[in-house]
Amino acid sequence: MTARSFPFSDLIRKQTSVFPALDDADVILERRDAENLVLSRSERFEAKEAATRLLARTLAIIARSNRSLAEEVFAEELPWLKWLPETGRTEAVSELLDQLIAGADTGLFIPFARDLAAWRSTAEIYAQPELARRLTGPFDPADFSEVTRPGTAE
Repeated sequence: MTARSFPFSDLIRKQTSVFPALDDADVILERRDAENLVLSRSERFEAKEAATRLLARTLAIIARSNRSLAEEVFAEELPWLKWLPETGRTEAVSELLDQLIAGADTGLFIPFARDLAAWRSTAEIYAQPELARRLTGPFDPADFSEVTRPGTAE
């Protein structure tokens, strides 16, 4: 099932085109000045949520009894981890696994999703050696200037 996208304004002006689309897929409402929204039928939403929690709890149980196996699974499922230096890779896998376990225990997966996106962005920087070199230094002090708060003497 693929989600269908509609401009947010269609929800207000052309409801007859948006709501029938929910029969076959989730609907992404694209907004210009804010985060997009997703409409989903409650049965589909609840099924995804139940499956996600079950899978996360299953991985959490595996991780608690065999951490190295869980880390291997992460490394296989997240191929971009290869772009990180070895120490970063170890740190990323450990942090992501801990966040997923916490999400499985609490039902809150946003911290995991944010960390996943952050680590992937970091890995993508390392995948571009010139960009990684520029971001890790050495830095030219001439590129920086003193920052002072307004109303303070220099």
